[in-house]
Order: sequence, then structure tokens, then C-alpha cells
Amino acid sequence: MATTASCPPSALPISIATSTAGARLTSAHGSRASHAAARPPLPTMARAALLLPRAPLLRRLLLAGALAASYSYFLLVLQAQASVPPRYDGFAYGGAGSAATLKDAVLVEAFLDPLCSDSRDGWPPLKLAVERYSPRVSLIVHPFPLPYHTYSFMACRALHIANHLNSSSTYPLLELFFKNQGKFSNSATSSVSSTAVTGAISMMAAQAVGNSVSEFQSGFSDSRSDSAARVSFKYGCTRGVAGAPFFFVNGFLQPGAGSPIDYDTWTRILDPLVAQHGQTVEMFPSAM
Repeated sequence: MATTASCPPSALPISIATSTAGARLTSAHGSRASHAAARPPLPTMARAALLLPRAPLLRRLLLAGALAASYSYFLLVLQAQASVPPRYDGFAYGGAGSAATLKDAVLVEAFLDPLCSDSRDGWPPLKLAVERYSPRVSLIVHPFPLPYHTYSFMACRALHIANHLNSSSTYPLLELFFKNQGKFSNSATSSVSSTAVTGAISMMAAQAVGNSVSEFQSGFSDSRSDSAARVSFKYGCTRGVAGAPFFFVNGFLQPGAGSPIDYDTWTRILDPLVAQHGQTVEMFPSAM
């Protein structure tokens, strides 16, 4: 008659069939425990054979998981191909947006949230460093709205609206957001309607842009500003951005992502790169 041997809680339950003769042998030579202790351990192949009935199910589950992952990746690739923006995301600082300028300079990319205190603290030292090394260092800022700042996405939309109305006002508006973060924080806007918040943003932005408040606020009704802010967020996700600020230099993520970088650290990062700037660097030098 088949019996199921008990096992400790940390072990996998394994069904072991024993014959009647085996049971008589156990009773003749003492307890089952002493007989098991005297018996040599099962060979590796024998132990594996006990698990064979479970293997087909495990293989089916793994195959189903692999197919689901492949299908999800295929859908993401299709979506990414369908949503390629007409221009590279971000705002070039100081007129450094031309292809020739970007090609001939060290490129710094910053992913900043206008309502993030760490982005605010990381902006002044970055700005100083870029201005120190300009034109050998170029900067592009990508707005990246963090989901736990209620009106961060609206703030990023405002940057795109400002860039559309007057491209020279984008960075002044970004600095106004940094200066007035308290007005648009979660606690300050918890009992305020979204219409009132966009109105307050428009009033502040009009100072930097030079347009009327109503003209700026109409940008929030334009689907293009919504689409541009979504593209900025999605682009950050494709680069592995998971917070703010995130900094890349010539495409490489800098340590301490999610935290500000001080001015001295920026000079240590950029000094050796700028020193090599203009020199012909052999990526694959020939063997000596």
C-alpha cells in the first residue's frame, strides 16, 4: 500500500511508494527512522527521477511566461516605433541646440522636475559648470514629471508652452518654478482646482514669456503641449530615468542618480573631458 513520507516544513513534499515487503523489513529491523538512517542516500539521478512528474508542468509555465514577456516586448517596440517624436526631446541651454554645436562639445543631459527640490538644488551648480566650460560643454534639459508631485506634469507642459511661444523664456520659467515651488506643492494645492492652478502657473509664466496670461493659459487647452510633455516623460523612461535629477554626460549616467551634483564634482567630471576636447582620440589604437 502506498504511503507518503512526512518531511520537515523547509523541505519539498515528495511522495515515496513503499512495498509491503519493505514495511515488513522495517518492522523486523527496528523503527522506520533507524532503517532510514542505515540506508545510503539516494543517488542524484534517483532523486531527480522522483521529481519527473512535476517537470512538464514547470516547463509549460516557463514557456508561457517567456511567450508573455516576448509579446509584451513586441507591443512596446511597436508603440515606441509609432510614437517617435519629430525632433529630439529637451531644451538646449544657451543656444547650443545646433547639430554642429552638439557634435563638437561635451554633452550634458539633465532630467529635471520643475517641482522637485533636488532638481532645484542641482540646477545652480550645473548651470555654473556649463557656463564655465561653454562652448566646449553643451546642456540639454529634459522635463521629467515625477508622479508624486500632483502638478508636476502641468509644470512640464508649461515649459513646453513657453518654449513654443518664446524659446528664450524656457529657462527663466524653469527658474521661476524652482523659486516658487512652495506655491505648487501638494499641500498648497490640495484644496485648489486644477483650473485655478493652471491659472496661477499662467500668471507666473507670463512674466517670463512676455505674452498675455490668457494666451499662455490657452496652451493648456492645446493637445500639442500635452503630447510634448508625455514624450518627455516617455523618453526619460527609455533612458532608465526613475527620479530627478538624473544626469548623463556624453550618454553615460552619472553616479548618485536622484541627487544633486555639486559644482566641485561637476568640474572633476568635466575637466578631463574638456582637456581632451579638440584632440583626436583613437578609440581602437593599433597594437605596438
